[in-house]
Amino acid sequence: MCEYCGCQNVEVIAELTAEHDRLRELGRELSAAADAGDLTRAHQLAGDMRDLLDPHTAVEERGLFPLMAGEFPDQMVALAAEHLMIDDVLADIATASEPMDWERRAVLVVAQLFDHILKEQDGVFPAALATLTASEWAGVRAVRDAVSL
Repeated sequence: MCEYCGCQNVEVIAELTAEHDRLRELGRELSAAADAGDLTRAHQLAGDMRDLLDPHTAVEERGLFPLMAGEFPDQMVALAAEHLMIDDVLADIATASEPMDWERRAVLVVAQLFDHILKEQDGVFPAALATLTASEWAGVRAVRDAVSL
């Protein structure tokens, strides 16, 4: 967990970071299930990850990213696209009876997710801390409250 910039003092960022930590745990378990060829376990883990990611990405995409898009438009578009790609792969693993090449795809999507989390925690969150106003943070909080995490 990043602690150098103080962004963890913002409640919404601390909550998003805690979710990132949980996603890393689930991701490591998904990689282990892929290594073991355990599709039943992978189905469950991918579903659990999607359950956490759905409201989490809503907070980022409806609350945080729009506020950061003026300063960092290309980066916010790229992060939102990564959300879609990660969700698509997890959805396939979670729901398909025999997803094609699922073991390799599971390992790759976990690596992509971990890289994505680093971009947010080492880039977006500190930049948001430096640029967002108290009323903008209140708007992000309102989005979070609305998606009922």
